[in-house]
Amino acid sequence: MNSVQEVSKAYIYSINGPVIHVKGSSDFHMNEMVFVGKEKLLGEVVSIDYDTTIVQVYEVTTGLMVGEPVIATGKNLSVYLGPGIMGKVFDGIQRPLDYMEQKSGTFITRGLNMEALNPDKKWDVHMTVKEGDSLHGGNVIATVQETALIIHKVMVPPGVFGEVIEVVQDGSYKIHQTIVKIRDKKDTILPLKLVQQWPVRLPRPYNNRQMVTRPLVTGQRIIDTFFPIAKGGTAAIPGGFGTGKTMIHHQLAKWSDSDIIVYIGCGERGNEITEVLEEFSKLIDPKLGSSLMDRTVIIANTSNMPVASREASIYTGIAIAEYYRDMGYHVALMADSTSCWAEALREISGRLEEMPAEEGFPAYLPSRLAQFYERAGYVTNLNDTEGSISIIGAVSPQGGDFSEPVTQNTKRFIRCFWVLERELAYSRHYPAIDWLGSYSEYSEVLRKWYGEQIDKRFYEYRTAFITLLQQESKLMEMVKLIGEEVLADEQKLILQIAKVIRIGFLQQDAYHKRDTYMPITKQYKMMEVIYYLYEKAQKLIAKNIPISVLLKSLIFKEMLSIKYIVGSGREGIFEELHKKIDDFYDELYKAYEDME
Repeated sequence: MNSVQEVSKAYIYSINGPVIHVKGSSDFHMNEMVFVGKEKLLGEVVSIDYDTTIVQVYEVTTGLMVGEPVIATGKNLSVYLGPGIMGKVFDGIQRPLDYMEQKSGTFITRGLNMEALNPDKKWDVHMTVKEGDSLHGGNVIATVQETALIIHKVMVPPGVFGEVIEVVQDGSYKIHQTIVKIRDKKDTILPLKLVQQWPVRLPRPYNNRQMVTRPLVTGQRIIDTFFPIAKGGTAAIPGGFGTGKTMIHHQLAKWSDSDIIVYIGCGERGNEITEVLEEFSKLIDPKLGSSLMDRTVIIANTSNMPVASREASIYTGIAIAEYYRDMGYHVALMADSTSCWAEALREISGRLEEMPAEEGFPAYLPSRLAQFYERAGYVTNLNDTEGSISIIGAVSPQGGDFSEPVTQNTKRFIRCFWVLERELAYSRHYPAIDWLGSYSEYSEVLRKWYGEQIDKRFYEYRTAFITLLQQESKLMEMVKLIGEEVLADEQKLILQIAKVIRIGFLQQDAYHKRDTYMPITKQYKMMEVIYYLYEKAQKLIAKNIPISVLLKSLIFKEMLSIKYIVGSGREGIFEELHKKIDDFYDELYKAYEDME
């Protein structure tokens, strides 16, 4: 936002909410940042006609008047990328909320055009290049210990090439100080600093995109076993109000095996964002014992903030995620929610008087969703490191109607669909992911990894569990019509084992220290034990032992609480459970054998 070029003739011609029409100059270009009015409100050029330029303003336009000046910056809407991003909370256009509070108090005033990163803070810099080195975009020229968990790699901006002619010594520097000078092929001297800018709507380049072959391990059993997401993959969480979308995002942010978390609160209620800030600041990273905020950046754009800023927040978050991906980190981006973002698109589109499509959303909604989700991926970066961005977006269909445009168009561009069921949520079954309506297209892709890293039988148990739950659903329809008494013992056993799977395995308590996270190796052993009980019980029923006798055993009740038993961390717990099942089998088998 420096070196502003004033266009004296440009003035406000008309105002329609966040959309203003500008006349008097044709020197603007598409997606250019501009300052609007005497208070210099930040805006972006979204349309250019012969004599009229349309600008969407990222701040409240109340009080703006026709005739006030509009100033061009010559730059696209961009983010500042450098040390100081981690642990910060920004608004939708990367203004730091803590500094804004210092400037304006509890309620943010307009026209606060401050730098995203502290220009006065000094960082301890270790140089990694020397004079004479040839550099290109993506090369690491220095490292900074940004937080206790993150080493920030200062990189050459994409598209920059040259030979190093000057390098500073290791020491403390501000972000705008030149640390390296290079000479390009045209003999132009280019200064490189700790900070760089990047247009938010332009994807950062990489060498190549790789196949996704590794899961993003979350510690949430229904996700890791039934509907896994790959590192570099995309997922959507559709659900009505109160079904637990935000809670799942919190759990994934806390427990997924990603290096960086980018959390975008896009149009959510202010109390939810407050909860995120309070909870994340108190959480300790389970891997290294430091604060979770040391590897988290939050883009907070609540429902009462300007609608245009909400539209930009998605791009601000993904641009930051790509920057850390280029350093070789694995990034998990949580967007909560893309429905609120789409509503912002709809409102702005209406103000622009564009032809509406289904339910009033703009006709370009699918392409905008595609542009966002396609920026996920597992890639080889320009500096030959590997990094990934996994995007997990929440969708909030009105009235829980999954046939509405945002949900349907999102399904076209994601490969993992975690449907939240209202009945499960209201019965306090968390996560309320519907195992019958959800799916993951990564399941077969990740099958080899699970077989090699966990056990080749992992997918056998997974398939068996899903089959049992599907059979339970069909049997429950029969029970509703004719009652449970007419079912065969084999069918009653299916209902009982399915109950163990639902309550003992799939249900997970986010607030219970033993149950909030489960390593994937333990998830496999839990499935193994439950299926072992099922096999033993099948053999007993085949011996004509009544199901009513089997269910009197304490082992079935104990298996309903297996998640807490396993979570205790006691050595040999799985061997104990196997022995209890064997004892249960031997006792009943012997008793009925003696009777015969």
